[in-house]
Amino acid sequence: MPKQFIQKFLQNKKWITYGLALVFLVLSLLAGISIGTISVPFRDTIVIIGAKIFRFDLPESIDTMYTNIVYAIRLPRVLLAFIVGGSLAIAGASFQGLLRNPLADPYTLGVSSGASVGAVLTLFFQISLPVIGMFTLPFLSIVTSIITIFLVLFFAQKVERSMKIETIILTGIIFSSFLGSFISLMIALTGEELRQIIGWLLGSVSMRGWDYVIIIIPFFIIGVIILLMNTKELNGMSFGEEHAHHLGISVEKRKLVILLAGSILTGAAVAVSGTIGFVGLVVPHFIRILVGHDHRHLLPLSIITGGGFLVLADLISRTVIAPTELPIGVITALIGAPIFGYILIKKRGA
Repeated sequence: MPKQFIQKFLQNKKWITYGLALVFLVLSLLAGISIGTISVPFRDTIVIIGAKIFRFDLPESIDTMYTNIVYAIRLPRVLLAFIVGGSLAIAGASFQGLLRNPLADPYTLGVSSGASVGAVLTLFFQISLPVIGMFTLPFLSIVTSIITIFLVLFFAQKVERSMKIETIILTGIIFSSFLGSFISLMIALTGEELRQIIGWLLGSVSMRGWDYVIIIIPFFIIGVIILLMNTKELNGMSFGEEHAHHLGISVEKRKLVILLAGSILTGAAVAVSGTIGFVGLVVPHFIRILVGHDHRHLLPLSIITGGGFLVLADLISRTVIAPTELPIGVITALIGAPIFGYILIKKRGA
């Protein structure tokens, strides 16, 4: 019986992919937490995290410095990288399925540009809202990203009442270009804040503590749940709106829900980490090669793989020329662009 179960398991390519993705994620998390200017042994890392989760006393053999490094510095940073990577990857997979465009990613509809405008305005005018204080930057970024998607949908509906996919994409590109020009104008007028703004736009999870993890988690949970509840609808709409209508799917309603969920995930990710490209473009492509176009598997695997990928990218960014840190957006572009080019060439050849 066990032998038959193992054979059946090995014949199911999707379950093997899930297993490999989880192993990749666990190894990425351990490496991200353990490796750095001061390396913490893997065993000590596991014990420290286990002690915090299950609330048991740490052995005296473990240095207190290791505990502070793991729990106060690296663990929140690694968790934030995982959540941001997972958010961008699942949003990219959803947009690609919804828009039936393999080049779609979380930035196609101008959501990233909208979130960036909120952040740049906050840094430029040194805005600090009462009550929320230090959370003004992520709060305004999320707000402007949601406003942007509503404006895109509003103008797309004015152009064409049925809001066809092509109209939404073109409207998003127009908004993205306009908002990008606005950001460039702010940078040109910037004085002392220039370095801070450029650093934020290049993307980073450095110097983000537990507060930022707490900020993004609610948006991450809400966005992921909404998208996972619409996997069947995404499967239907990936074959075209007319086909989806025949299946009894309320296309306009589902389209709006999926776009809003993806925008919430993207806006929240950009708000806490800046602009990080290629994760939402490359990861869904890679997973689609392994498991096909079924969004019931594509979305969860995109979260796992995208999160692990960004954790490794962050690890590279802070160790490759240590103690200096590179922007994580530079690393994802250097890794993602060649991989995406290779995937396109292989696909074209096939």
